[in-house]
Amino acid sequence: MSERIGHHGLKSKVMTAQDAAQFVSHGDNVGISGFTGAAYPKAMPTAIAEKAKAQHQEGKEFAINLFTGASTAPDCDGVLAEANALAYRMPYQSDPIMRNSINAGGMNYQDIHLSHSALQVEQGFFGQLDVAIVEVTRITEEGHLIPSSGVGNNVEYLDNAQRIIIEVNEWQSLDLEGMADIYRIPRLPNRTAIPINNSGDRIGTPYIDIDVSKVVAVVETNAPDRNSPFKPIDEVSKQIAGHFLDFLEGEVRAGRLAYDRYIMQSGVGNVPNAVMAGLLDSKFENIQAYTEVVQDGMIDLIDAEKMTVASATSFALSPEYAERMNNEAARYRKYLVTRPLQISNHPEVIRRVGLIASNGMIEADIYGNINSTHVAGSRIMNGIGGSGDFTRNAYISTFISPSEAKNGAISAIVPFASHVDHTEHDAMVVITEHGFADLRGLSPRARVPKMISVAAPEYRPLLEEYFARAQKDSAAHTPHDLATALSFHSNFLQNGSMK
Repeated sequence: MSERIGHHGLKSKVMTAQDAAQFVSHGDNVGISGFTGAAYPKAMPTAIAEKAKAQHQEGKEFAINLFTGASTAPDCDGVLAEANALAYRMPYQSDPIMRNSINAGGMNYQDIHLSHSALQVEQGFFGQLDVAIVEVTRITEEGHLIPSSGVGNNVEYLDNAQRIIIEVNEWQSLDLEGMADIYRIPRLPNRTAIPINNSGDRIGTPYIDIDVSKVVAVVETNAPDRNSPFKPIDEVSKQIAGHFLDFLEGEVRAGRLAYDRYIMQSGVGNVPNAVMAGLLDSKFENIQAYTEVVQDGMIDLIDAEKMTVASATSFALSPEYAERMNNEAARYRKYLVTRPLQISNHPEVIRRVGLIASNGMIEADIYGNINSTHVAGSRIMNGIGGSGDFTRNAYISTFISPSEAKNGAISAIVPFASHVDHTEHDAMVVITEHGFADLRGLSPRARVPKMISVAAPEYRPLLEEYFARAQKDSAAHTPHDLATALSFHSNFLQNGSMK
């Protein structure tokens, strides 16, 4: 490991994670690396959790406020939540133990647009940032940090923290060096335009420069990212991918898209990965991505010479593809750019490059309002992530989802969304296995038949019945019968089915 720590002074700061935990205290604001199970610290979360448990056994309080890039992993979010070591968490999570704690009121969680999170830390919305804990693949002789498999909010956390703890992970490939493009947005009120005109533009450095004097500990690790496998592509996912490609073909016929001009953004998950698998056999060439994460499907598109560049803030790869990336990072870095989250999700750049966004959802109502985060209006699932950043600013925004869940007990198309993350003003196209509803240019009433057409067949009569009842007030611009608008959800909570 010594060759990975090039800075002489920082070699003297090497210690165990348990020893480094002394620099994290009760009530601290702690910013850590990590985004979709990649590049999160592997040793420090467990050490902090152990410290919390020891403090609790002595009858002492111990809980920190944790800021990340997005979700991490069971050996990070999970162990900290299980140890009751967290008082507050932002901006996005996906761990089941943490989710249960949040919904039970055991910890506070704030769901924040990812592009907002670093700026809010920088501006002191949460108070002083006490500690930054960041995983890297190498520390250079000058004390610069070479990011590992993701960048996230690392730059802002390192810049604003009082104390820095660095985890140097030997599992991460040294050939990742050169993939990152680190660019700092000037602080308010002196912000300037971000000089990115194309997805692959490089405008910064391949390293993060830091104030070395703030480093209090260096921890050596050798542990893999979470790297959850994707489920095999099922028939429903194939159908959704097919309808998505049909929509793209329609844009080509309308003269709004060319086969060699497709710039994509894709949310994380099995259905988006199926869409990318469908692109392999499509007519689209020279595909570019300006997105949050690099997924398996993008690696396949690169290998098939269908994708020329992918810009993201992190990886979200299966174990098989993570191993491939580690073995062939020198080759893939010709096609991949990893950026700070404030750049990868910045509205200015998203609007400029003219991308087509594709994100998942929990439900959509008959007017095109989208719920991405809450089950039955109250229970948080994961969070909004970056979907709002891309949906509001994309050239075309799409949402994809199976039309039903829990063996048909839940409809993804409902009369009235129980929680709204993306309004009808932002959602343009909704796609299920039954087709796509193109909502562009349509008034609320005109959207309803389109939305009902992509619902599961057994729910269509119920939706039509609701709309007919809601229209009794013919003067209403957006007809609703408020007495029964949430009847689908009430039925599910009372009877276990929306029917």
